[in-house]
Amino acid sequence: MLGLIGRKLGMTQVFDERGVLTPVTVIKIEGNRVVGERNETKNGYNAVVMGAVDVKESRVTKPYIGQFGKGTPKRYLVEMRDFEGECEVGSTLGAEVFKDITFVDITGTSKGKGYQGVMKRHGFHGGGKTHGSKFHRGLGSTGMAATPSKVHKGTKMPGRMGADKKTIQNLRVVKVDEERQFLLVKGAVPGPSKGIVIVKKAKKK
Repeated sequence: MLGLIGRKLGMTQVFDERGVLTPVTVIKIEGNRVVGERNETKNGYNAVVMGAVDVKESRVTKPYIGQFGKGTPKRYLVEMRDFEGECEVGSTLGAEVFKDITFVDITGTSKGKGYQGVMKRHGFHGGGKTHGSKFHRGLGSTGMAATPSKVHKGTKMPGRMGADKKTIQNLRVVKVDEERQFLLVKGAVPGPSKGIVIVKKAKKK
């Protein structure tokens, strides 16, 4: 498994040599530094700890700073299980990791929508719009009086929407710009512009 921490910059479009347009998301690979390692003997599994985006020492605690040795503390830390690439603690990895990879899986936090009703949150159709209807965007009956005389757990209701961890699988890598540390992938990825995402080699392709 190969993976790095990146920042979603937004969407644009590119043309190939035949003039075919492809919508792409631009991901900036923040300088990923190997902060630590996990091994089978001590931890029960193999992994490397990646850190990205520098943060001032005054903004974090001393125990947190202690993880980084002499290096600058990083704002984001992510464990990459069974990392395939060769790396050492203290080394820095960039977009070149994906130069021979065709498909990736991208994980991010989706945009928060706040408190929403059932039509937006679950796709309910709603009631009639005219002819004396008094039921427009409501969710309808949920528990009834006699049977079952309660609201079942898991019933689709209004509530907080978005801001969830989402993974989009098998996105094609259109271009790797090693000079500017950009990764262009076909299609949309979760989260707002400038949001942090985790890019990994595709599991299923």
